Amino acid sequence: MLSHFSKLFSYHELLINITLRDIKARYKQSLLGTTWAIIQPLSLMLMFTVVFSKFLHVNTNGTPYPLFSYCSLLPWSFFASSLTFAIPSLINNSNLVTKIYFPREIFPMSAVMSCFLDFLIAGILFVFMMFYYQVQISWYILFVPFIICIQILFTLGISLFGAAVIVFFRDVRYIVPLGLQLWMFATPVVYPTHSVPARYLSVYMINPMAGIIDAYRHVILYKSPPDMKYLGMAFIFSLFTFCLSYRFFKKMEMKFADVI
Repeated sequence: MLSHFSKLFSYHELLINITLRDIKARYKQSLLGTTWAIIQPLSLMLMFTVVFSKFLHVNTNGTPYPLFSYCSLLPWSFFASSLTFAIPSLINNSNLVTKIYFPREIFPMSAVMSCFLDFLIAGILFVFMMFYYQVQISWYILFVPFIICIQILFTLGISLFGAAVIVFFRDVRYIVPLGLQLWMFATPVVYPTHSVPARYLSVYMINPMAGIIDAYRHVILYKSPPDMKYLGMAFIFSLFTFCLSYRFFKKMEMKFADVI
């Protein structure tokens, strides 16, 4: 893997250029431009606030529900949009894949990087929301970069595996949106982790996104350290997923041009 990383680094300028191309193409001839990065999690937050706060009365331990839900919708939207753009990235760029050689993982990686920019833009609104609700921050917020790295590692792992598989089985393009919808409700995005029955919690937290989103809420909203057991599980699973997926991707890489 070190040799693959070394070769990838030698193409870092191409990775940056394709990322910039993806960002420009996404908002080209768009009236609202990068504002769309905020509109998606904001609209979901408003809908969930009405349904889960006003009607279902989800217990958030005193945290305003708009802030509670937006804190989880930010990383979830980053994860979901990354998979949506990264998994079909090879077949969407088949004209380049079949013509010249360069590390093919550049396409899914650039898709994740462009979605990370959306994540940062949407995060600006979250900062204003924290000021509006007068939420004080603690030094535990220093965990946020570490949590983001774990999430990116896991996202890249799923993206690389999906991008390789979709070349051979185009059904994946239909599985991804359905899978993401089901996955969101198996993750504490619209409800708190403490609402999960204790007897099921250990199994529930095998989902790395559950540990990641729970960690975001703890360090930002609850002013407490993340549950290191579950965050550690998320890190180990993410690292394992990335290494295994990257190895699988590189093994299948030579077949892409013939099949795509």
